[in-house]
Amino acid sequence: MSRVLGRGARRSRVRHPAKIAWGIVGVVVALIWVFPVYWMINSSLLSNVTLQSRTPTFLPFGGSWDNFAAVFAGGTFFPALGMSVAIALIVVAFCLLFAFLGALAISRFRFRGRKGFVLAILFIQMLPAEGLFIAQYKLMASVNLLNTVLGVSILYIAAVVPFTIWMLRGFVAGIPAELEEAAMVDGLSRTQAFFRITFPLLAPGLVASGVYAFLQAWNEFTVALVVLQDNADQTLPLWLRGFIQASASRATDWGQVMAASTLVAIPVIIFFLFVQGRMTSGLVSGAVKG
Repeated sequence: MSRVLGRGARRSRVRHPAKIAWGIVGVVVALIWVFPVYWMINSSLLSNVTLQSRTPTFLPFGGSWDNFAAVFAGGTFFPALGMSVAIALIVVAFCLLFAFLGALAISRFRFRGRKGFVLAILFIQMLPAEGLFIAQYKLMASVNLLNTVLGVSILYIAAVVPFTIWMLRGFVAGIPAELEEAAMVDGLSRTQAFFRITFPLLAPGLVASGVYAFLQAWNEFTVALVVLQDNADQTLPLWLRGFIQASASRATDWGQVMAASTLVAIPVIIFFLFVQGRMTSGLVSGAVKG
């Protein structure tokens, strides 16, 4: 027994340095990953003169909120924020609804054309977005939906739904149908069995899919650039472009660009704080379920 314990102690001592080494590697990777975010926030507190100097400033000592004040002084941030929030909420709601119904259909039912529907989802994902710009513009112009929240939301929903269906399909297929059958034996209808037994188990998958839809709608730039041509109707990515484009008489103020970028990132951070627990379990669940 003492020999076995001695061997276990020696093995633990051998493995301990390896764990420390991997921990150090993890910390280094995390610091590399978070450094751009830190640099963005740090630069947003520094003047443009400081940012353009040859010596980098890693700590915002003596910094100020002037860049943020200049961003708000333009009076265009909150309209752009409101438009982005409205579009993102519409896209998330309808994408989850359509993707949920589509994933349920191809996972729980066998019907004619099922394989063709699945192949169509994969084929749509392979289409380059740039090849659809002209058709999308003409479609929105023909129904008078240019420069509108509804027009952009429809295009975003059409682009995001196929992948969210494919994502949710794995979650639905990973929940045994026998759970619903057992509930039906106990007297529940098929609909009651699904919403009482299966639907709560799909919550992580719905959250993970909602996060994907939200990020796609929040960060999308090219489709909005084509459809939203009125300067008064812009999403946050289009609004941010205005700080990067320098006029003939004024150079780009990188301090204001970083301040604007920080403001664009704050709603995403808040959203992740609310859903991070469900999102993590959803991603892990989707990785191990078929």
